[in-house]
Amino acid sequence: MLARLNFSPHPPPQPSAMQHSSNSQSQPLTSRRVAVIGAGAGGLVSARELGREGHSVVVFERSSQIGGTWVYLPEIESDPLGVDPNRTRIHSSLYKSLRTNLPRELMGVRDYPFVPREGEGRDPRRFPSHPEVLKYLEDFANEFGICKLVRFGTEVVSAGLVEVGKWRVRFRCESGDVDDEIFDAVVVCVGNYSQPRVAEIPGIDEWPGEQIHSHNYRDPEPFRGKVVILIGFSSSGTDISQELLVVAKEIHIACRSAKTGFLLAESVISKVSFHPMIKSVRKDGTVVFEDGCVVSADVILHCTGYKYHFPFLETNGIVTVDDNRVGPLYKHVFPPALAPGLSFVGLPFKVVPLPMFELQSNWVAGVLSKRIALPSKEEMLADVKAFYADLEANGKPKHRTHEMSDCMVEYFNWLAATCGCPAYEEWRKGMYDYTHVNKRANLGSYRDDWHDDELIRQAYEEFRKYTTNGRS
Repeated sequence: MLARLNFSPHPPPQPSAMQHSSNSQSQPLTSRRVAVIGAGAGGLVSARELGREGHSVVVFERSSQIGGTWVYLPEIESDPLGVDPNRTRIHSSLYKSLRTNLPRELMGVRDYPFVPREGEGRDPRRFPSHPEVLKYLEDFANEFGICKLVRFGTEVVSAGLVEVGKWRVRFRCESGDVDDEIFDAVVVCVGNYSQPRVAEIPGIDEWPGEQIHSHNYRDPEPFRGKVVILIGFSSSGTDISQELLVVAKEIHIACRSAKTGFLLAESVISKVSFHPMIKSVRKDGTVVFEDGCVVSADVILHCTGYKYHFPFLETNGIVTVDDNRVGPLYKHVFPPALAPGLSFVGLPFKVVPLPMFELQSNWVAGVLSKRIALPSKEEMLADVKAFYADLEANGKPKHRTHEMSDCMVEYFNWLAATCGCPAYEEWRKGMYDYTHVNKRANLGSYRDDWHDDELIRQAYEEFRKYTTNGRS
């Protein structure tokens, strides 16, 4: 295994040298005043890319620290299901034991690799715990001077177009005072993990059991000795189900593709059963599944994902959220009628997040500086309509509009080509695929059971482009 690397970044690249695009325009770069909403991973990376492009950046962050969803809080909301609009709000969706489901080598931005570091409290594992990811984000922000751009304790109340090319951002300070400022552009980076999306279940209002969304799951202890119905078996569902094995009396997993490749010897034991989705629930506490199976349960735990939620955004109906489709958006980033003044970084899911943030925000920065030209509004809208038609023709539901999955590499390479950045490396593709194959084969141990050292060798060879003293 290769040793730790001591990081020393290259100087910021000049856009004309490293990021020149074939569709860029031959004119001096334009500097804009840009509001970035959110200081999570997406906002931090966006702030760096915008700053490198020469823009003046203000990052609005309602909490007192950077990190967004990677800031763990043990508290949960007053409504564990997360549907009461008057509930106390907790931004974080982390559970106490969470570790990344991707290897760290994939997760960092290109020129600031997420390599193990020495120091108290650091986690050198290939799939580190959530505090290590937060430390990486703090290291990144400190290295590139991003914290000085962030206004902490400042919640954006509204952001709307006031005239052509000008956006008014109203914000509430810690004192409670509300103020506003004018910007040339707004980049929305608020993350996608704070507004729960719950399953619709006939009869649920009269069901006597408990309901909770994974947003408010912190540890398995409250489920000790209980019969738990877990809806959904994606990232959070698989992790939480493994934790519940230790404490729950029974676990019943309801998912649309029941008995998928995750039906593994280590998890298929007497207390775990897989079912199709819930058909209805009854007053006597029973749950009826679509296959007719009936179970008496104590808790329904919704591992059903999140809603895109932008209550501050004022676009006069131009940008809407319809069944979790944010649109119309050209390539998941620019609304054609409001481009380039409004953009979104971080909407696609089932991706490797930080590299995507880097590419998307590099594109946004280049478009705002006029280094990169967008198609006409008509061409962008036509592209969006064709994309929606293709989704419908392939039977993909509207709420999965922003799901990348098998399209991720193609999307990343499109962004890279548009920005004039390097394409997604083969070792990254190989590592991403290997991780998912290994997870299917070893659900409970894949994070600690890595065997493809050649991929690791290639990764650290790549990282040496951005490090010094590579061998310790």
